[in-house]
Amino acid sequence: MKFYEQDNMLYFTRAGETVRLSAWGRDSIRFQASPNCEIVECDFTLLPRKAAAEIAVGEDRATVKNGDLKAVLYDNGRVEYYYKDRKILREKSELTFDAQIRNYRNNAGGLWRARVTFEANEREHFYGMGHEATDCFDLKGCVIDLRHVNAKCTIPYVYSSLGYGLLWNLPSTGLCELGNNRTRFTSDSTRQIDYVVIGGSPRQACETLADLTGHAPEIPQWALGFWQSRLRYETQEQALEVAEKYRELQIPLSVLVIDYFHWTQQGDYKFDPKYWPNPKEMADKLHEMGVRLMVSMWPTINEKRENFRQMLEENMLIRTRSGSNRVFDFYGPQAEIDPTNPRTRKFVWNRLKENYIDNGVDSLWFDEAEPEIHPEQFDNLIFHRGNGDEIGLLYPYYYAKLVYDGMKSMGRDDIVTLSRCAYTGAQRFGTLVWSGDIPSTFESLRMQVKSGLNMSMCSIPWWTTDIGGFYGGDTESDYFRELIVRWFQYGVFCPVMRLHGSREGHDRSRDIIEPTGGDNEIWSFGERNFHILRDLILLRERLKPYIKRMMDIASQKGHPVMRPMFFDYPEDEICYTLGTQYMFGDDILFAPITERGVTERRVYLPEGEWVRTTDKTSCTGGKYVDCRAGLHEFIAFVRKGAEVINAF
Repeated sequence: MKFYEQDNMLYFTRAGETVRLSAWGRDSIRFQASPNCEIVECDFTLLPRKAAAEIAVGEDRATVKNGDLKAVLYDNGRVEYYYKDRKILREKSELTFDAQIRNYRNNAGGLWRARVTFEANEREHFYGMGHEATDCFDLKGCVIDLRHVNAKCTIPYVYSSLGYGLLWNLPSTGLCELGNNRTRFTSDSTRQIDYVVIGGSPRQACETLADLTGHAPEIPQWALGFWQSRLRYETQEQALEVAEKYRELQIPLSVLVIDYFHWTQQGDYKFDPKYWPNPKEMADKLHEMGVRLMVSMWPTINEKRENFRQMLEENMLIRTRSGSNRVFDFYGPQAEIDPTNPRTRKFVWNRLKENYIDNGVDSLWFDEAEPEIHPEQFDNLIFHRGNGDEIGLLYPYYYAKLVYDGMKSMGRDDIVTLSRCAYTGAQRFGTLVWSGDIPSTFESLRMQVKSGLNMSMCSIPWWTTDIGGFYGGDTESDYFRELIVRWFQYGVFCPVMRLHGSREGHDRSRDIIEPTGGDNEIWSFGERNFHILRDLILLRERLKPYIKRMMDIASQKGHPVMRPMFFDYPEDEICYTLGTQYMFGDDILFAPITERGVTERRVYLPEGEWVRTTDKTSCTGGKYVDCRAGLHEFIAFVRKGAEVINAF
């Protein structure tokens, strides 16, 4: 075994393993280790941010220092990390006498099941890992599958309250354990271990993570207003009638969304002319009203459709190791496109451009973006980039890249792609992630607040939910009518405000595939609610300049717009426990009500002076306060002196 320095990187070799440590970005160190005894040059979505390292080699240990972060590698293979000379992370041996530092088990073809185990730290809190409806804000004690499924988006990055972040730079399926006895990352199939440790406060770590994985572009102004969507608008006339009614009511509408099965069949990527005879004319009318048009696209394709044979023969579809490559059954067995193949991206984009963009469609909605497969066996999938269990988490990254590259080739910069999933780095392609098909319940609303805050720590600032939840909403019930108001209030203080859902009351009397659910416009939930929701949309309009300013900061620096309280108050221990209130930008503190029948709740105000938005009363922070909010009210505070108070 030996240490040696090469190209400003530290290497360590021993029987059965080669290790490499390098400086990677500000106060960051990248760790790579291969049981094949050769480091593979593969960054996946990580940007090349190699930095200058201070390396010192001794007899039984070597150190790598990058700014305030230092790694110490011992001759038994163990590594420890220090931030400002305080130990933050230490590998844990799995056997006595330090006999096993890191674990590898050979799969096949040079791929390994591999894991890294760290010692658990007392009083440590964890945040990040994408979104999942776990009802957990602090992820300490959680076991998290590294995989994408509907309503679960895995971003393998975790931030610790001890002042560091860890980016697991492997797009393979696996497991993350943030237990009380250990912290462990496991890859189901990989060529080597690869992760980056980032030192710093929440703000500093977010800035560095954005530098390492990419900054979101500037969001266009039109995306910051109110979006109207439902499952689903069936005809061109119906869609235009909805937009016209918003205009007649003088309620600003930013985006109208047309959901799935506006197409002929899956894989055709075009409007069904029977129900959408002139999409260009429809888009022009919407634009005259100041409304942008978004349409849904699925990655599924039926073997009887016009694009199938060419895509199959030119290997543009996901293949399988065993059985048919029909991986999803929905109105018949469906194959799915493989966007990791650049040929697929070019082919599909050309059809999307011809049938949608050239007809006035402004933006695309990529549903099923995990991709959704049944059964959920990523190890059975074969992509252009590799096997599914090795690189499957990359799917939504390349899916979003498909549109981004196409739009850029047209000279378009106002790129917003709504996606049901994402992966590290997808933010740089204008990806707006939403939390998937979630139930219409107060419990679901509570979970979304926590999910959104964890997602915000992952350098993906564009995030939203289906206001009201996606399924199970009875618009005639008192329960749902209360829920839609509380969810709407939450939606005002989300990066994007989008109403969507499959409401009860499906009309199946017509000869049409996948008929629409019940009405889902703001006049669909009772007269009293209509006035409340209208006023919330008008408030969102007044907040747009503030939100745009915060979004621009998110683009430039990587600061999330919707952020946990500890982001701005990292020295306040209480803020690490607050999963049901958050900062919306620099100056607004929002505390949603997420329980039925509740009109009061406690809110923690950090140090400083705060102004309640409803009555403009001032309150000194550093304490909890009891707040009341009837159904027509919400609870928000603004930093004293901030101009945004004038919007309320």
